[in-house]
Amino acid sequence: MAKKKDSIDHGDRNHQDPEPDFKDPEGYVDDIPDEELCGDILRMRPKETDGVENVIVVDGIPQVNEERVEKLKNLVRKIFGKFGTIVSDNFPFGEDGLSKGYCFIEFNNPAAAADAAKLADEYKFDRAHTFAVNLFTDFEKYESIPDDWHTPEPQPYKDSGNLWYHLMEPKAYDQYCIVNIGVQKNNPGNDVQVILNSPEPKVLLNRLGGTDTVAKWSPLGTYLATFHSRGVAVWGGENFEKINRFAHPNAEFIDFSPCERYMVTFAPKVERHYENSEVLIVWEIRTGAKKRSFSELHKSPWPILKWSHDDKYFARMGPETLSIYETPSFRLLDNKSLKITDLRDFSWSPSDNIIAYWVSENKDVPARVVLLEIPSRNETRAKNLFNVADCRMHWQKSGDYLCVKVDRYSKVKKEKHENKYSGMYYNFEIFHMKEKNIPVDSVCEFKEPISAFAWEPIGNKFAIIHGEQNNISVSFYGVRKGDAPVLLKKFEKKRVNTLFWAPQGQFVVLAFLKAAEGPLEFVDTSDFSVMNTQVPELTTDVAWDPTGRYCVGAVSAWTGKVSDTGFTVYNFQGRDIRREKINRFGNLFWRPRPSCLLTHAQLKELKKNLKKYSPQFEEDDRKMHSKLTEEEMQRRKDTIGAWKEYRTRKEAQYQTEKTKRLILRNHVDTDELDADKDSMNEETFEVLIKEDITEE
Repeated sequence: MAKKKDSIDHGDRNHQDPEPDFKDPEGYVDDIPDEELCGDILRMRPKETDGVENVIVVDGIPQVNEERVEKLKNLVRKIFGKFGTIVSDNFPFGEDGLSKGYCFIEFNNPAAAADAAKLADEYKFDRAHTFAVNLFTDFEKYESIPDDWHTPEPQPYKDSGNLWYHLMEPKAYDQYCIVNIGVQKNNPGNDVQVILNSPEPKVLLNRLGGTDTVAKWSPLGTYLATFHSRGVAVWGGENFEKINRFAHPNAEFIDFSPCERYMVTFAPKVERHYENSEVLIVWEIRTGAKKRSFSELHKSPWPILKWSHDDKYFARMGPETLSIYETPSFRLLDNKSLKITDLRDFSWSPSDNIIAYWVSENKDVPARVVLLEIPSRNETRAKNLFNVADCRMHWQKSGDYLCVKVDRYSKVKKEKHENKYSGMYYNFEIFHMKEKNIPVDSVCEFKEPISAFAWEPIGNKFAIIHGEQNNISVSFYGVRKGDAPVLLKKFEKKRVNTLFWAPQGQFVVLAFLKAAEGPLEFVDTSDFSVMNTQVPELTTDVAWDPTGRYCVGAVSAWTGKVSDTGFTVYNFQGRDIRREKINRFGNLFWRPRPSCLLTHAQLKELKKNLKKYSPQFEEDDRKMHSKLTEEEMQRRKDTIGAWKEYRTRKEAQYQTEKTKRLILRNHVDTDELDADKDSMNEETFEVLIKEDITEE
C-alpha cells in the first residue's frame, strides 16, 4: 500500500529557529503577588472543606468505651435520622479507650445537614449532655475571624407607629376590611379597603391590587396580612405601613398564634415541585425571623399546627403520634413525641394548657376521649365511647365546657373476623372543665342528622340544628354547675342551615345561607323571642362585629355568577341600617378587638350601674342625631337657595330677550295669555267621559 504524503511543507528540516529565553535578567526583583497576577485561577483551587458540605460535627455527646459505643451510635442516628438519610458517621476515640465526646455525621445532601445543624443545636440528650451542632464548613469561617474586632453599628430603629390606635377611637367605632375581586386584564390582584363603621363610613385604606387572594386580621386586630406570589406581608399602624414581609413563595394559608407572637405560612403546592422544600414555616412576627420549618407533613385539616392559648406550645399530628413543641426554643417537648395509636383529632383548651384528643375504636378496644395536661402530660380525664363512627370537639370560648359530638352506629353485627355496622344516631358528651374530677353529662340522643352546633361565646347555652330536609329544628340547651344540660327552647320547621352567636352572647342569628330568599332570624335567647326576620334575595356570609352591636349579611362574588353583590349592615335587633352594593364584592372581615382588661368583678359592677352611665350616651346619641339633622337641613337649604338663584338668573335673561321675541313674532306679545285678546278665538267642544247603558 502506498504511504500517504504529508500535506504540510516542512521546508528545510536542517533549518531551526532559536528558542526564546524566558529567564529573568540578573538582579530582577518580582514584586507582583500571585493573587494579583492570576487571582481568578487561585480562587478556583481546591479547598480543604470541598466535598464536606453534607457533614456536621456534633459535640457534647457522652464519652463511652468501645463496648457501649454501638448503643450510643444507634441513639444518635435515631435523633439525626429525622433530618435526612445518614450516609456515614465517625466517633473518634482517645488513647484512654473512651470516645472523645464528639462525632462526625454525613448526610446525603447539604439541605439535610443544614437542617440538622440549625434544629438539633442545643438538643438535650440527657440531664448532663446537650448537643452543640455545627456544619463542618463553619470551621473555615471561624478560622478567618479577624484579630481586630469592631463593635457592630446598631441598626436604625424603624417606628411602626401606634399599632393599637384603633382602640383609642373616641366613639369606639369598629373597622372592617373589604376585599373586592380585581379585573384580571387591568388589575391582576384583588383590591383591599379598610373602612370605619361610623354613621358616615370613612375609608381609611384603599389599595388597588393589595392582595393576590384575600386579607386576614390577626386574632387581636393588631395586624392585617395580605397574600402575594413571593410570600405574605403584614401591615399595621394608623397608616397601615408594612411591618414585615415573610418570603414563602406560593403561600396559600396563614394562621396567627393567639397572642400574635408567631405566624404560620403554608404552601401546599411547593411539596410537589421542590425537593426538601419548606412547606410550612413558623415566623416571629416582630422580627421576621424564621423559627422553624417543616418539609414533610402528615395529612390533616387546616390549621396543621394548633397553638395553646398563651403561645407557649403548639402541636401537630403525625402517623399515630402527637408532637408538642415549646416556644421560644421550638423544640419537641421533652425531646419526644407522644405515641397514640388510632389518633384521629385533637384541640387545645382556649383558657388552659390542656389538650383534648380522641382515638377511634380498634376491634374490642373502645374509642376514647382524653384530656391531657401540658407540660406534665398527665391524663386528667378520659371517657370511653362505644360504636363510634366519628367525633367532633367544640370548646366553649371561656374554656368552662367541652362538648364532644359523637356519631354512633345504632346496630352492630359481629362476624368471624370483623364487626359490621349500620344505622346512625348522635349524642353530645359535655365535659364540665371547672368542676372537681371533670364530670361528663350526655345530651339526649338525636336520630336525625345534625347540621350545626355552636356554644354561646359568653354564657352557658349551646344551640343545635337538627332534622331532615324540610323539617329542620333548632334546639337551645342550658348548662348549670352540677346539673345535666336542660332543653330551654325548640324552634320547629325552620328554614335554617347555620347559626351565628353574637360575640357577647344572648343574641343569635338563624340563617339559611346560599339559597334564594333564605331568611335571617334575629333571636334574643333571654326570652327566646324572634326580634326580627329579614328575607334578602340571597345571603352567602354572616359576620358579627366584635361588640355584638352590628351584624353583616353579605353576598359574595366568590360563590359564582352573582349580579347584586354587596352587604347589608343590621343592628343586633335585625333592623337594616345601611345597604352597600359593590361590584365584584369578595369578603368582609371585622377587625377583632383584644380581651377586655377589666376584671369580672369590675364588669359586674359596671353592668349593675349601667343606668348611671346611660344618660351620657343617650345625650351623645341625641347630639349626633341633631348634628345629622342640622347637616341635612343645611343641605336642603343650600339646594333650594341654588335653585332660586338659578331661577332669578334665568328670569332676568328672559326679560332681556323680550325684544328679540317680539321681532320674531311680528311684534305680537305672547309672553302672557291675555296680552293679545283680539287675536284669540274661543272654541267650545264636548268630550264623552263616560257612557252608562241601562237595560230595561
